[in-house]
Amino acid sequence: MTDDGTGLLTIGELARATGLSVRTIRYWSDEGALPPATRSAGGYRLYDAGSFARLELVRTLRELGLGLTDVRRVLTGETTVAQVAAAHVAALDARNRLRFAAADLPDDPTPEQVDAWVELVELIQEPEFRAAMRRMIEFNAEDRGPDVPTGSSLWFMSRLIRSAGDALRDGVVPGTPRAAAVLRDLIGDADPAAVLKRLQAVADPRLNRYRELSAVVNGWDRPSARTEEFGWVVAALESQVAP
Repeated sequence: MTDDGTGLLTIGELARATGLSVRTIRYWSDEGALPPATRSAGGYRLYDAGSFARLELVRTLRELGLGLTDVRRVLTGETTVAQVAAAHVAALDARNRLRFAAADLPDDPTPEQVDAWVELVELIQEPEFRAAMRRMIEFNAEDRGPDVPTGSSLWFMSRLIRSAGDALRDGVVPGTPRAAAVLRDLIGDADPAAVLKRLQAVADPRLNRYRELSAVVNGWDRPSARTEEFGWVVAALESQVAP
């Protein structure tokens, strides 16, 4: 975060927190889907908690095949997140739509892109993947800021990545008193079992693989799954809720 006490993020910090590239975030910002919360004295874009949640929603809608025009309609209130989510949940059960939404191969694909496209088409036909995608859509659709339950706010995910990253670097082992202290700072008085359930719903490895394959086919920078950070928090929560 910036060091002025505002809690604002630079575009580079936002990229690191989400696993998206600076180039992608800047493009979406230039297209009006992610306007900065403000700008620094030097004219640099700065983003806040609302920007983080908005960015994750833009990413989800783009991954589901929406163009930026439709994404902006959602973000400006012409249609609601719930309506879009419901429509795309239904679409995920239509195999032809799934094939179309997977990604279009470029005219001269590399062998890696061909292999990724084939795996992607197979993945999105799996009922387990469609169920995981449903959970992710519902998760993103219900994010409304600080009043939603702990573990569902997308800003919470940014804090999770930072806290777990610090714990991993410091060698904090899940199940220890130090790990419990990290969790208390992260989730407060929330029920660890409830937070664990929500995290498990959105940390499905199939979703990470979907993003990786989509990036290969489309020629995008590969996203960071933050597997180690999520794994640490899940293990720490499991140690607290275990009988």
